[in-house]
Amino acid sequence: MDKLDRQIIARLCADIGEAFDPFGDIAAELNMPAEALRARVRQYRAQGMLRRIGAILRHRQAGFMANGMSVWNVPDAQVERVGAIMAGFSEVSHCYERPRLPDWPYNLFTMIHGQSEEACRAIAARMAADTGVTAYDILFSVREFKKTSMEYLK
Repeated sequence: MDKLDRQIIARLCADIGEAFDPFGDIAAELNMPAEALRARVRQYRAQGMLRRIGAILRHRQAGFMANGMSVWNVPDAQVERVGAIMAGFSEVSHCYERPRLPDWPYNLFTMIHGQSEEACRAIAARMAADTGVTAYDILFSVREFKKTSMEYLK
C-alpha cells in the first residue's frame, strides 16, 4: 500500500455525507481524477482489500420513528429469489442471509423502517404476501447504542 492508498482508505472510512457524487467529491479532496479513484476502489475490491462500502441510515433523522429487524424462515432453495424481492422494498435498508442455528430457524434478515411499529408490521405482512413466506417475526429496537463506521487508517 502506498501513501495514496492509505489516504483513500482512511477517507472511505469517514462520513461520505449527502453528496450527489461521493466518489467525485472524495477524488477532489484527494486532488486526483474521479476515475482514478474509482479504478483504485475497483482494484481494492478485486484484490479482496475491500468487501463493501456501506451507508448508515440515521432512521430517526430521516423521519422513520420505528425500525424492526424482521427475521424470516425461508426454504433454502428460495433464499436468492425471496431475498431479491425483499431487498426491493423501499422500506428495507438491509437484507442479509445468515446461517440457521439449532434454536433459531431464521435464515433471512431484513431491517424495516416505518413511522410506527404498526407500519413496520404492515410492511412485513406485504413482504410475506409478495413472497409466500409466512414464518417470520419482527424484533423492534429499544434503543440505539452505536452508529459509526469502521476506521482502519487515520
